[in-house]
Amino acid sequence: MACDVSIVPCASYEPGLLRRRLEEALAPLGGLDWVRPGMTVALKANLVTFARPEAAATTHPALLAALTALLRERGAAVVVGDSPGGLFTAPYVRRIYDACGLRAVAEAGGRLNDDFSQRDFAFPAGAVCRSFPYTAWLDRADAVINCCKLKTHGMMALSCGAKNLFGVLPGTRKPEFHFRYRNPADFARMLVDVAEAVQPRLTICDAVVAMEGNGPTAGTPRPLGRLLAAASPHRLDLLAAAMVGLSRREVPTLEAAYERGLIPARAEDLAVAGAWEAVPDFRRIQGQSSLLFQGSGGPLGRLRGAAVGALLCPRPRVRREACVGCGACARICPAKAITLRDRLPAIDRRACIRCFCCQEFCPHGAMEQRRPPVARLLSPTAYRDTRKD
Repeated sequence: MACDVSIVPCASYEPGLLRRRLEEALAPLGGLDWVRPGMTVALKANLVTFARPEAAATTHPALLAALTALLRERGAAVVVGDSPGGLFTAPYVRRIYDACGLRAVAEAGGRLNDDFSQRDFAFPAGAVCRSFPYTAWLDRADAVINCCKLKTHGMMALSCGAKNLFGVLPGTRKPEFHFRYRNPADFARMLVDVAEAVQPRLTICDAVVAMEGNGPTAGTPRPLGRLLAAASPHRLDLLAAAMVGLSRREVPTLEAAYERGLIPARAEDLAVAGAWEAVPDFRRIQGQSSLLFQGSGGPLGRLRGAAVGALLCPRPRVRREACVGCGACARICPAKAITLRDRLPAIDRRACIRCFCCQEFCPHGAMEQRRPPVARLLSPTAYRDTRKD
């Protein structure tokens, strides 16, 4: 039977151990036998923000370095990059590289991307997104390896393989796509379209230390001691979700992948090489409920989706004790739903599209996800809030 996802234990980011575990994880997928001398391989990392490796918000540099070394030994040139949520310019992104510890990649023989040009891509096969801008450094690559981090996510419940590929869009254009696809179900479908357009040769997930709670940038590091690898980012995501106690229906990107026949109904239906089990007490975020997938058919469907959104879907909330009044949330908000009043964010609930960009990019973790009272009453234990009421 062909392997859908490979999973191996990996207790630390010690370079020698990472190298051995990477080789073990890739072996059921055919290893790196497809790499030929002279190829250029792009490692699309998760470099979402200025975060030290130990914060668990970004792909660990030791993993990127170990993979770079394996590829270099096969004669490939390696370029590592990403477009974080901000300016896609040399000064800004190089500061991200420094903060995330990516000097290790250069020491392993790789190169950090220094091409900050952009182009447009036509994708007629897309379900909802048939064209999008992308970061042109990927054009130089013969293959893309998607190097993601396992984290909770305010809007999509899980940030892993498919969500990481949203980083091929230039950072300053991402708010536009949040606003264009303001319905979370359509946003998830757009993410699946982008992933299918990119077609990474491999997806490798850093779950040695994951992020739980107020992810994807302000959560808590949670050691899981695992590396995952797969040809399909969606199949890897299905297993990763099950590991942290999330079903397909609780992760909109998985529901979008399922409706297109890209994944089976359950993680148990995957062909997995290696042992796995659900992690007890992993602190999750409630994603935008897959009930919203029912709200896309005609006026009644849209009305039902709006009602579900108002009553059951989470919303951002300001933790006043953590807010310093920097205004980053107001600047990043694609719907312009946030203004500062007396140096504190005020959220216009009618304008808010629940994209959780404010939560994702708050540099002080002062934004968090909050479930409406009706949702907590109807399902008090289905999800764990990141903080007590």
